[in-house]
Parts: sequence; C-alpha cells; structure tokens
Amino acid sequence: MTLRVTNTLSGEREVFEPRSEPVLLYYCGLTTSDPAHLGHARGWVHVDVMHRWLEHLGYEVRHVENFTDVNEKIVARVGKDGSSETDVARSYIRDILRDMRSLNLLRAEVYPRVSEHVPEIIELVETLVEKGYAYESGGSVYFDVTAFEEYGKLSNQDVETLDAQGDPDERAEKRNPADFALWKAGGVGPGDIAEHRHEGAAPPEEACATAGTFESPWGEGRPGWHIECSAMSTTHLDDTIDIHVGGQDLVFPHHENEIAQSEAATGQQFARYWLHVRLLDAADEEKMSSSLGNFETVAEAVDRYGANAVRTFLLSTAYHNDAVYSRETMGEAEERWDRLRRGCERAREARDSVNARAKMTDDIFREAVADAREEFTTAMNDDFNTRRALAALEGVVGAVNTHLDGHDEYDYRGLRDAVDLLEECAGGVFGLDFSTAGQTGEATVAGELVELLLAVREEERAAGNYDRADDLRDDLEALGVEVQDTDEGPEYRFE
Repeated sequence: MTLRVTNTLSGEREVFEPRSEPVLLYYCGLTTSDPAHLGHARGWVHVDVMHRWLEHLGYEVRHVENFTDVNEKIVARVGKDGSSETDVARSYIRDILRDMRSLNLLRAEVYPRVSEHVPEIIELVETLVEKGYAYESGGSVYFDVTAFEEYGKLSNQDVETLDAQGDPDERAEKRNPADFALWKAGGVGPGDIAEHRHEGAAPPEEACATAGTFESPWGEGRPGWHIECSAMSTTHLDDTIDIHVGGQDLVFPHHENEIAQSEAATGQQFARYWLHVRLLDAADEEKMSSSLGNFETVAEAVDRYGANAVRTFLLSTAYHNDAVYSRETMGEAEERWDRLRRGCERAREARDSVNARAKMTDDIFREAVADAREEFTTAMNDDFNTRRALAALEGVVGAVNTHLDGHDEYDYRGLRDAVDLLEECAGGVFGLDFSTAGQTGEATVAGELVELLLAVREEERAAGNYDRADDLRDDLEALGVEVQDTDEGPEYRFE
C-alpha cells in the first residue's frame, strides 16, 4: 500500500510523492521561553515516528527542527531563568535537548537557531523588498499581503476580511492592517513583555536592556517571527521541501505567512505537503499550553511514567485527531506499554527456550502475526495512523499469549516472526525501548519494586499464608498501586 497523507494545503488525502531523495522534512520548533510540556512532546513524537516510518519505507530523510531564541517571551524571563535573553534561551535549549533525548527521539540533522541566521533573514527580507512584496516603514519592514495573489490558500482566509496582524502600535506604519512584520525596528520595550512577565523576573527596563538587536539596511532591529522559519528551512533544506509539520494552532498566521514570504521570494512552491498535529487537551478540555499553565512538563511525565509509557500515550491517538491528557489516559497507556513489554519478553523467552521446536507449526498463530504486520503497515501508510498501528501490535501480543498458553511445545518460527515484528515495528518505528536501559524514570524503579513485592505475595499465597498475602496487597493499594489477579498472574497499575 502506498503512503497517503492528509495535506492541509489541499484538504485532501494524497499519495505521498517526494520531489526527490532525500525526503526534506521541516518541523516548527519551540520558542525557548518555557519548559517543554506534553503538548510539545506530542508533536515531537509524531514527527519522530513519521521520520522513522519514511526510513522504514526505504527513504533517506533530512529532518530539520528550529529553535526560536530571539523573542519577547524570552526577554520576559530575564532575571528568573537567566541574566539575559541569550542566557535564558540557552538554558531552555539545553533542557529541551535533554527532554528530546529522554523520549528516545531520532536526532534531526540540525537544530538551527534564529540568532545564528540573522544574515539569511536580512537577505530574504531584502529580496522581498526588491521584488515589491515588502516595504519599509519607520525602520520596520512589512509584507504586503495584497501583493501575493495566493495569500490565504493554506488557511482559506480572504485578504479582504482578515483582521489586523501584529501589535496595535504597528498599524499606523502599515498599508494594510493584515500586513505582517518581517523586520522590527529597535529593540524590546517594557510594553512588549508586559503580558509575558513571570513572578521573580527582572524589572522590565532591566530585562529589555539585555534583548539583542542586529544591524540591517533599515537600522537596528530584530527579525519578525514568521520570516525565521523561511530563512532556516531554505538554508538547511531547499527552496522547496517535501513535508512541513507543525501544530494545528500554527496554520494561521505562521504557516500562511511562511508560504507567502517564501514563495514570493523564490518563485517556487515552498512545501509540497503540510501536516498539522492536532491539539493535546488537558482534562479540563482546554488545549495544553504554557500560557494557560495547565500542563505537565516532559521532564515530569518521563520521571513519573517512564519514556515508553509517555510515547505509548502520545501514539495512542493519531496525529490528525485531538487527544486528551489525564491521569486516567496515562494510566491506560502505562498498561498498554506494560502489556507490550511483557508480551515481547515472553515471546523472546519462549523463542529461546528448549520448548521452541522446529517442526511445531501453529498456523493460526502464524497467520495472526502475518495479519498484524499487514495491518500495521496499512495503518501507518494511512496518514501515519498510529492508533490503528498500536492496536495491531497489541494483537501480536494477544496471539503470542494464546499460543503459549495453549501449547506445551512452541512454534519457533512463529515466535521468531512475532519478536521480529515487535522489535521492528514497536521498537524501530514507534521508538519504544524494550531493553532494561529503556526503562527510565521513577515509574520504572517503582515498577520493579512492585513486581518484587508481588513475587513475595505469590510466594506467601503458595505457602498458604493468605492473610500475609492480603496484607501485602492492601499495603500496595495504600501506596496507590491497584492490583488485579488474573489467570495469567497478578497485574497492577499506578492510580
């Protein structure tokens, strides 16, 4: 089956046909002014799996993800998280890279920063001015949305009905309220950071004095937000890229403006396929965001649940559907990951045991494994449908358990295929780590202790010490561990 993706630009499910190899993949990264939360991780993990699946299909992939390290929100953190705009940004970039590594993400080819691409930004703005798509006003430079005939084609906006873009104090300088800034004159003023300041931050004047400014043909100033990604993607990829991914909330104005300024400057299509990761809602049905403060950071989640459970949670819903975060949905993800881990361990142990026989054939088992592989492939080729693909992997575990529970001797080839499928698809494509080293965080340590106590409990039950076994169960439940006895042995989850 051919890979098909939902292209926001056309609104259609389209066959993926890269312009050439390598596949050029760009993902809009973070503004480095807040800790990364699970909403950010949702985008990271889905882009990571897109990257992995494209490589699984045989493509070479060049993946670029940027950091915005020049921004008023960063300045608003000065005094609390660093002594200057640069210092705050470096601190958060360090933490973000740590969080990325903790989630077992493939590394991008480069992680460009705005501050190191100002020459390219200025050159791009100059090109737009020369071609008549932009104009200087008061030392700032604005993009004329009426000059680009296809403006609005991504977000289906009509230029005539667009609201004003940018800060209110820019409007007097602009020809059209919907025009947007490519270059902003001067530095950062107290009014620019007022709504973003945090308790413990430096006084506004002091913080703003640390904000960087750059020389340009229009005087000292700073880049506009949208121009950054156009400059960085064309610098490190090409004028035309294959896949541009970002959050749903960036369709307008950010991605719309990227298209306009990039295509106006180069005369070429900027991105062939636009894929947008939908929102992660908190339990209160509001999107998870730094501004609302209703988030759990990546570091907290990995520490509490472990990277594998977090990845399982994020992949339990396809990128093109909204997802909901709560302790209940995370608990379900922990259970799903634990079933996958236990199933893979059990299949490996059985495959390598003396009971695995060369001439033992379980056709039903083998067919179930083959069907699961086909379903996984079909799901992933259907716009990276990780929800369906994860269900296929769970089907493999179910088939393994049914086979082992029903036989004294095992189908070696069937088990080998099942393990290969889990390692290749759950491991290689989904990025889940079945090794002991992959069980990171407090959740893993706690899990190991729980399993040890459950083993002691089983010994007590086997010895007829049922009261002692019940006491151990009660002690675990008092600590927030729900224990359920099943035919396959005790199972548990953290409440």
